[in-house]
Formats: sequence, structure tokens, C-alpha cells
Amino acid sequence: MAISKKMEERMKNSSWIRKMFEIGNDYRKKYGSEAVFDFTLGNPTIEPPVAFKKELMAVAAKTDKGVHRYMSNNGLFSTRKAAAAALNKHLKQEISPDNLVMTTGAAGALNIVLNSILDSGNEVIIISPFFPEYKFYIENNGGKTIVVESKDDFSLDLKAIAAVLNGSTKAIILNSPNNPAGVIYSETSLKLLQELLEKHSDRGYSEVFVISDEPYRKLVYDNIKLPQNLDIFKNSIMCYSHSKDLGIPGERIGYAAVAPSIDDGSQLLAALNFANRTLGFVNASAFMQRVIENLQEVSVEVSGYQQKRDLFYDNLVSYGYEITKPSGAFYLLVKSPLRVYYHFCQLLLEEKILAVPGRGFGRKGYFRLSYCLEQKTIERSLQGFKNCIEKL
Repeated sequence: MAISKKMEERMKNSSWIRKMFEIGNDYRKKYGSEAVFDFTLGNPTIEPPVAFKKELMAVAAKTDKGVHRYMSNNGLFSTRKAAAAALNKHLKQEISPDNLVMTTGAAGALNIVLNSILDSGNEVIIISPFFPEYKFYIENNGGKTIVVESKDDFSLDLKAIAAVLNGSTKAIILNSPNNPAGVIYSETSLKLLQELLEKHSDRGYSEVFVISDEPYRKLVYDNIKLPQNLDIFKNSIMCYSHSKDLGIPGERIGYAAVAPSIDDGSQLLAALNFANRTLGFVNASAFMQRVIENLQEVSVEVSGYQQKRDLFYDNLVSYGYEITKPSGAFYLLVKSPLRVYYHFCQLLLEEKILAVPGRGFGRKGYFRLSYCLEQKTIERSLQGFKNCIEKL
């Protein structure tokens, strides 16, 4: 029984992250785990905070009737209320619990949003470098992906965005802090983007949604204040996940938050609720919703990630690597010292170092390193990075 040609083609062009991870599995079998330095997956090794484990046990011990039953499509009210209250501490406007839909992580949130707003042929702008699954999410929901490159320092290129805006543009996805570059888009550039979108609307085009993918919003360094896209953009929808801030990526728990300023917001929220059911996600886990309800102000120790960033960044730059210093998340996007960048990834493999080629993120000439692993792994890998660049 043959699979669809569409799926066969997609699988051929699937995530470089997973491809390199599978190579890593082969290397671990051949050389042993200690000899392999795998920087491919953004799969945190930092354990969840103690408060998470306490809440987990407390919820598991509940004897109340009905705690495991079905719920409303948008999730438990008490959890949405807690999440909205946490958001409102950082916003100028007030988000109602009814403006939130609990989802199976940020991926679930992105998919119900795209499913709710896209008609066949609608265009969605994504900024390179980007999380590779965006393209599949957009295509899954009938849209067309328009890739716009950021500037050399990975900041927004507003002229390039303006050049692709047209009557078919339905949305733009912003990922800040960014995976894979770790950059944070400045508040100035975001406000200029909002002005650009207002001019686009004034020309008679439909208003453009700004979908803000923010699973790393609490992993910010150097006392940088993260701009609040829900305040900046009139048509903003935030997609959030607790995978990174609580170190629980396997639990897939998050939400979509709709800005109150969106026209016909109630209709959009009704669509999100419907999509949450009909796409098969059928709500985020009731158990995990209850667990994270009292953890909205809790996070893993961010200083640990910053320490790893500094260790990795400072040493690689001292060896001669070119890197835009990340302000958040837990990735380095490194410029390849070789013109043919995947040849350099092969050099790294000779040192048993696994990196993801930048083409998987829409940015040729680079490779991504994830540093959400044990610090000793970074320390032991440094000589290999040095050896590679010295070979050149």
C-alpha cells in the first residue's frame, strides 16, 4: 500500500534536525555516548523546577470527582484565568481568560490558528531563519509559504517584507526569541512593522494577522526586556508553550492568546475552539492543565542557560567562528567557515560533533548548535571545534 505522493515528497524534504539526530544515534552505537557531541535537538536536559514536581504530585493525589472528564473546547477556565493573569502583568491591555485556548503545545496553537484563518492560496510570510515545521503547518492548512530573509544580523528586513505584501497575504509568523538564531526582534522594528501593516490595510487590502510564536519568551538574557507583541500588533495572536520555561517538552502543554484589539475576535476564538476539536487535538491534557495552573510565574533557572551560552559563544568566537550573539532561547547559529557549509558539517562529524545545517532553517551558509544540554558536553566538545577551524 503506497503512501500519498504529497507525503512522500514532504518526507524527502523533512527536518534536517531529525536527520542529524538519527546520525547521532548511529554514532552513539558505534563510538559510545560519551564520545559523541550531539547539538542537534532543542530537547532540554535541565530538569523541571521542584515546584513542577510538587504540583504534579498534588494533582495526581486529588480525589475530586470529574478531574479527568471532558471539558470545554478552550480548556479549563481556572487554567486560562491563571495564564491570562500572568500575561496581564506584562501587558498594557487586559487579556480575558476567554481570549485564551489551551492547546497541545505551541505547535497545536499554531495549527489551530492557521486552520482558522487560511483559505486555499492565502500567503503566510515567515522570516528566515525559521523553525522548519512552519512550512508544513502552513501547507497542511491550505496556505502558501512566503520566505523573507532577515538581515545579516538576523534582524527584521522591513523593505523585504514590504516587497512581498499583497492582496493574498493573510499572516506573518514571528518567532522571537528566535529558533535557530536566538535573536530578539527589537521593539522599534516591530512597531515599524505594525506601521507597515497599517499602510497595507489602508490601501484596501485585508488586515494581516501577526502570529507570534513565543515558546522561549522566558529564556531571555542580559536583562533584555522582551517586546510584547500582543500590545504592539492590532491583529496579534500569541502561541505559547511551557516546554522550554518549565523544561517539559514531552508534555506538550501551551495555549493560543488572541489580542482583544482584533476585530471580530469572538468569531476567531470560536473558530480556534472548533479547530482544536476537529483537527484531532481535542484539548490539551486535563491533567497537565491542572499541573501548570499554579506555575505561571515559575521557570527553570535562566542563568544556567546564559552560562552555557557564554561558554560556547566566547570560546567559538575566540577560535575564529562568526556568530551573532543570541539574546534568548538556547541556540547558536554559526556561519560556516567553508563556502560549502555542509562540507564543514562533515568536518565536524569527523570530530564526532553533530550540528544541523542551516538550510533546514532556510539559511544556507550556517549551522545550528543547541546548547540545552549538559555543560560538560560543551566543554569536552570545544577542542573538536578548535581542531576543525585549524584544519582550514
